[in-house]
Amino acid sequence: MSAFTYPARFTAGSDGRILVEFVDLPHVATDGKDNREAMEEAMDARGSDLSIRLSRREEIPAPSAVKRRQRLVLVPLWLAPKLALYLATRDQQVNNSELARRLRVHERVIRRMLDPAHASKAEKIQAALAALGKQMIVEVRDAA
Repeated sequence: MSAFTYPARFTAGSDGRILVEFVDLPHVATDGKDNREAMEEAMDARGSDLSIRLSRREEIPAPSAVKRRQRLVLVPLWLAPKLALYLATRDQQVNNSELARRLRVHERVIRRMLDPAHASKAEKIQAALAALGKQMIVEVRDAA
């Protein structure tokens, strides 16, 4: 199972802004005027970093366990299924052509599903994940 949440430290700066630093990515940080804006900016910063990694076909770091005084930052909803598909193809060593053959689609369809700049339909990514023995589940929880 893949849960796309990453721990971050939220600290108040001397100017009152909330600084967000990611535990697993020391070079990714952002801030916001309050906790709500800081969380939104954190999701955006984390999503941007992962989008770049995905487009470059780089390693996607696994999130570490959340520790005391840390909060979990969600990966943007539009990006999480693409990351799951990318990680599944890498783990199973299935290239785009092989996945396209399994789905009976052209290879460019798979490229688009893995392109963070392309708005892919969730149903297509869900079918691709199923072809890799994965199931995509969306969960809604009460906010903490």
